[in-house]
Amino acid sequence: MTWSATVLTLFPEMFPGPLDVSLLGKARQKHLWSLDVRGIRDHGIGRHRSIDDTPAGGGAGMVMRADVACAALDAVDKRGRPLIYLSPRGTPLTQSRVKSLSEGPGAILLCGRFEGLDQRAVEARGLEEISLGDFVLAGGEIAAMALIEACVRLLPGVLGDEASPTEESFAQGLLEYPHYTRPQSFEGREIPAVLLGGNHAEIARWRLEQAEKLTKSRRPELWTLYEKRKP
Repeated sequence: MTWSATVLTLFPEMFPGPLDVSLLGKARQKHLWSLDVRGIRDHGIGRHRSIDDTPAGGGAGMVMRADVACAALDAVDKRGRPLIYLSPRGTPLTQSRVKSLSEGPGAILLCGRFEGLDQRAVEARGLEEISLGDFVLAGGEIAAMALIEACVRLLPGVLGDEASPTEESFAQGLLEYPHYTRPQSFEGREIPAVLLGGNHAEIARWRLEQAEKLTKSRRPELWTLYEKRKP
């Protein structure tokens, strides 16, 4: 079954955007995955298709209505796909969650705007809230694109080198080791000699050491988890 993403957004014209270029675009042309984009405003209330209202209890901005959001969600054929709301207060997206999503039938992604979504919609439809990190975007569209790209690139046949996903950052709980290519010398900086010697065991050892060094210095929380998993 083809991996399928459905995106619910106020700005359907933003899609497919970067999802339709390079390897991802070619993979969609080959029907390795599919994209269905739907406008939330189609389910708006009244003549003006209203989709938001003022916050209960006062405050700045507007809040997306629960009845509108749920109507948009209910119009989608779920096919066993998780319902995801892209939100800065959500659980941080990890490579392990991306992997599990890529191994399923796809995902249904609700892109928020304004001050957020009425909490009753989150609870009523059991939405999984996911965040890209500790920062705030104008809406969930860019986050949805990032999540889709992260999943699609793991699908069989999308990447040219099948080994690539297993050697990159987070695949083994570590950041990825440094990469080098021609020229051998650049502005007085040389490619590490071990990479030119042809000894694959030594190269593998060096790459692991570099990955561990980078992870320990840049992401101590990942390093702590990695150390706990080491035999």
